[in-house]
Amino acid sequence: MITAIVMIKADVDRIPEVAEAIAEIDGVSEVYSVTGGIDLIALVRVRRHEELADVIPGRVNRIPGIRSSDTHIAFNAYSRHDLQAAFSLGL
Repeated sequence: MITAIVMIKADVDRIPEVAEAIAEIDGVSEVYSVTGGIDLIALVRVRRHEELADVIPGRVNRIPGIRSSDTHIAFNAYSRHDLQAAFSLGL
């Protein structure tokens, strides 16, 4: 599974609508409204690298109210929560 973290700047008065529209897109697993220099963070999870082009520039960036985005593709995931779930299998 390929994970991309998409940091989004949106029109301030449209943040809730933009977040809801992003969350409806296939491949988007979560959308967070955040503080700081960006307005939203979306987590995109797809099976093939090529699908990122369809999801991010093809669908996410076309939502009215998005001013800009910056995408980071994850190499590895490190999560204590996931490790605990894996070790609890079969118990």
